[in-house]
Amino acid sequence: MRTRDGSAGRNIRHVDGYSKGMTCLAHLRKTLTRFGISLALISCVGSVALLALPTALVAQQPAQRVVQGKVVDKSDAGLKGATVYLKDGHTLSVKSYIASDDGTFRFGQLAQNTDYQLWAEHTGRKSSVKNISSFDTRNEFNITLKIDK
Repeated sequence: MRTRDGSAGRNIRHVDGYSKGMTCLAHLRKTLTRFGISLALISCVGSVALLALPTALVAQQPAQRVVQGKVVDKSDAGLKGATVYLKDGHTLSVKSYIASDDGTFRFGQLAQNTDYQLWAEHTGRKSSVKNISSFDTRNEFNITLKIDK
């Protein structure tokens, strides 16, 4: 970078309007003083803003939902191997889960502001469809899906 006098200086002491020998910080202090603002006040406010930043980022993250439950037959026994479907009302994508030995299932990390439909299928039979509304403020849903065999 070239200095005002045209020489190739090693620092930016007197470039673009700074007086000869004045550093960037000194120029900032002089400018702020002209407006009655102290440099200590600016650094204090900046520190508080930086401390508050992580808290603000955490507060803005949307809550995640969990939908879990059990697939059962008409006698309330768990249905091993039943396929549970979760349809996203926004993207229309469908996730599936194979129920465990006792018929339990779990879908995690679901968006708070999305509607979902949930149902199960087993050996050609289907449960009724359960709806989860984006207006429901709960973050955890325990749902039993019954398939009559």
